[in-house]
Amino acid sequence: MVDPKTLAARFPGDFLFGVATAAYQIEGATKEDGRKASIWDAFSAMPGRVFERHNGDIACDHYHRLEADLDLIQEMGVEAYRFSIAWPRIIPEGFGRINEPGLDFYDRLLDGCRARGIKTFATLYHWDLPLALMGDGGWTARSTAHAFQRYAKVAMARLGDRLDAVATFNEPWCSVWLSHLYGIHAPGERNLEAALHAMHFTNLAHGLAVEAIRHVAPKVPVGLVLNAHAIVPGSDRPSDRAAAERAFDFHNGAFFDPVFKGCYPESLVSALSDRMPAIEDGDMEMISQPLDWWGLNYYTPMRVVDDPSPKAEFPATQPAPFVSPEKTDIGWEIFPSAMADLVADLYRRYELPEFYITENGAAYNMGVVDGEVDDQPRLDYYAAHLAIAADLARDGYPLKGYFAWSLMDNFEWAEGYRMRFGLVHVDYESQIRTVKKSGEWYRALASEFPKGNHKPV
Repeated sequence: MVDPKTLAARFPGDFLFGVATAAYQIEGATKEDGRKASIWDAFSAMPGRVFERHNGDIACDHYHRLEADLDLIQEMGVEAYRFSIAWPRIIPEGFGRINEPGLDFYDRLLDGCRARGIKTFATLYHWDLPLALMGDGGWTARSTAHAFQRYAKVAMARLGDRLDAVATFNEPWCSVWLSHLYGIHAPGERNLEAALHAMHFTNLAHGLAVEAIRHVAPKVPVGLVLNAHAIVPGSDRPSDRAAAERAFDFHNGAFFDPVFKGCYPESLVSALSDRMPAIEDGDMEMISQPLDWWGLNYYTPMRVVDDPSPKAEFPATQPAPFVSPEKTDIGWEIFPSAMADLVADLYRRYELPEFYITENGAAYNMGVVDGEVDDQPRLDYYAAHLAIAADLARDGYPLKGYFAWSLMDNFEWAEGYRMRFGLVHVDYESQIRTVKKSGEWYRALASEFPKGNHKPV
């Protein structure tokens, strides 16, 4: 087992270690204190969408167990907590009336973190769109981008004085492609034209929110969290290398290019422009405002080969076989070095600010035995990926911190509660929390920081 103190010595002394969660995955209380339905409440209620029709009605009951869970974060030895704010708690219909009890909950969360010396990294959107906005088309409608701007302004005006950082969106790839093209996440669309509309209006919403945040909370560093894909061609054939480049433009460039270059990838536009929404004057300037930081969520590489079928839609790729025999319980290939290759590639392609690894972790479903959870494979996953993170810091990339996904087991979207990513085990019937072996190890590592600046070894 990797000794946490030995690993800690490889990081700068001011490196930030944290844990991450998301509102719909842990809060529960979906019908309390003025909150109204999100698209995930509706999606979860539909047969065949979520494993065994699991839902977030109770989840980890975090809404009612806030103080105890904040104590747990403090006991984990971490310096920072990344969480998301539920839009349906703040503006339940997505527009219109502001719901004070919802803001009160996040007041308590922020005050509780401050009292415990925990830094706060908020995400404004982690997929829980107010259901009422679907009446106008949801993310396929420009009006939703403007509704999001107002929500960002309301949330930050109230909470920004106690935030250490804020992200506009978490993984727009998921809320665009996975939700509107592949149909796996809410709202479950399978339509390329709808997905392209969602792509542009999500990007626009990001830019409008950056403007709002800078207006009402100018001291809060603002960023964007992206699950950039480490795309690897399945062979050295020119056709597969070209396929990987197209896949990069589709899966990464659709979000990185507009934000960091002020345009969409040329290959995407030439292939799909006839199905994209109208890009109005000023849209790209709004989207491409400079950011203070960005977040990388990394779990597994994406391996692709060319799809030669004449009917293949852009990017015209097919999945390629895994290279590593090791995979997690959710079926994702374990390949830590791809994270380093991805970061190097992104900093070659774009002028990027400093960054955090905002999610990284593994699904393993071990239960409690004699009061303990022996999840050695998860510990090994963390140790291998944190070693890569240390290499990135050593090599001069502006990596400032790392957030483990996740603090605790929770609602894993379409997988329901059958996949467990937590450092802490949750018994969903009793709501008892049990720190896993990986959690004990991560606590030993995180507790070494901050320890005064020094150059990484």
